[in-house]
Amino acid sequence: MTSTKLGKDYVLNIQHVVKKFPVGEGKVLTACNDVSLKLYRGESLAIVGESGCGKSTLAKCIMRLHDVTSGSIFYGDQDITQLKGEDLRQMRKHIQMVFQDPNTAFDPKMKIKDIICEPLYNFDMIKPSEAEEKAKEMLRLVELPEDIVDRYPANMSGGQRQRIGIARALVLNPEVLVCDEATSALDVSVQKKIVDLLLSIQKKTNLSIIFICHDLALVYQMCNRAAVMYLGNVVEVLPAGKLKEAKHPYTQALLRSVFPLREKGTHTVQTLEGEIPSPVNLPTGCPFQDRCCECMDHGCRETMAPLKKQGIQHYAACHLLDDEVQETAQS
Repeated sequence: MTSTKLGKDYVLNIQHVVKKFPVGEGKVLTACNDVSLKLYRGESLAIVGESGCGKSTLAKCIMRLHDVTSGSIFYGDQDITQLKGEDLRQMRKHIQMVFQDPNTAFDPKMKIKDIICEPLYNFDMIKPSEAEEKAKEMLRLVELPEDIVDRYPANMSGGQRQRIGIARALVLNPEVLVCDEATSALDVSVQKKIVDLLLSIQKKTNLSIIFICHDLALVYQMCNRAAVMYLGNVVEVLPAGKLKEAKHPYTQALLRSVFPLREKGTHTVQTLEGEIPSPVNLPTGCPFQDRCCECMDHGCRETMAPLKKQGIQHYAACHLLDDEVQETAQS
């Protein structure tokens, strides 16, 4: 578990981001709804939630693989949602991504050294004669043997391919690394090694990481903070080491549905029941209302609660907490 002490120096500032997709017949799917988050320098920020909650869409908006419908994403003092052409291309040096499936992330006909150095070629930052030595340097960084530089992805295991993906993402020395389910396709033992590797690199470089995943145990181990999303909305933000102190009913339900490493019979796993509403036809009010056993007709079915402060670095969006809060997170 990493420390939750954070400075005021943030590298990304996501402000009121909305992303909608047209789905025909005049309808739209709202994948991200008024999302506001900050990523601090040297921080690991987890974005968690069920499949379809909007976390990968948010990552693609940050990477500018999707254009936002509205809102802003600031890298330093620059709104990257407004960048186009060469300015956008140059921005990509600073924000890189590790994709979920290493099997589909590479050209199978490219050698490892060319895969790793491809970003450098794209920005004319390396000569072909320098590629092998640079590739070996990056392989050492991700703790892989140097003699694989002339091999192909098919010759590598899943864990090795993911390390190569990390090496490729880091070769430009970015400030932000977005990991979209970067360990979900790997065996548990390999996941642990990849997480330890990322934490080691982060300590050496002060890298800021956005870690998108389902695994709350992994979030607890690796991250400083966790942002919980449900149907495109951020419903809670809290220190990852204090996940057990979550106050939003959805976050609490996620925690109850995790299989713990305990003796049989000491803990009952409770599945999260109820149907997820269609993101094309969301109910008025809280999107979690139909799955929440504490839903109130007054409030919950009328308006979406704003994120409000619950403690140090802890915010939650729930009408049940209205009597406990002191200030809003969107000040």
